[in-house]
Amino acid sequence: MAEKLKYDVASVLERETQHTITRWYARVEDEADLVKVPLTREERCAHLPEMFRDLVLRLRNPLPLGSRALTSSSAHNHGCLRRDQGYTAAMMVEESRMLQVSIFETLQSHMEETDSGVLLLRIMAIADEVDSQLAQAMTSFISEANHDGGPEKP
Repeated sequence: MAEKLKYDVASVLERETQHTITRWYARVEDEADLVKVPLTREERCAHLPEMFRDLVLRLRNPLPLGSRALTSSSAHNHGCLRRDQGYTAAMMVEESRMLQVSIFETLQSHMEETDSGVLLLRIMAIADEVDSQLAQAMTSFISEANHDGGPEKP
């Protein structure tokens, strides 16, 4: 029996981006606190294709874990947009948590296809990148709140 071809994690995520976004969106739509902000699927998911491109780029061009990731204009814009849409900081964190779970579910369902020798390192890089993007989005979210003169939303 022929051995299955092994793919790197970046290729799996690149190939499965839309499926992972669909999985994430279903999870978000089941979260009562998040759907209090009425958005279309397109509005809710608009930031994700660019985030996945950034994530795949990071996986293909590894940085030392914990180092400052590249600045993402998409993450900055996402924070400003979510503020304008009426999200709270806690809602943004919850969305990000759900994204990580959805990404890890995608990888879990494709374990047999991935190069397991570097899987743990890639998972750590994914978590680091998603958290970095969240931090950048939160920075713009908070600065937008300060610019508006209003208090930061909890």
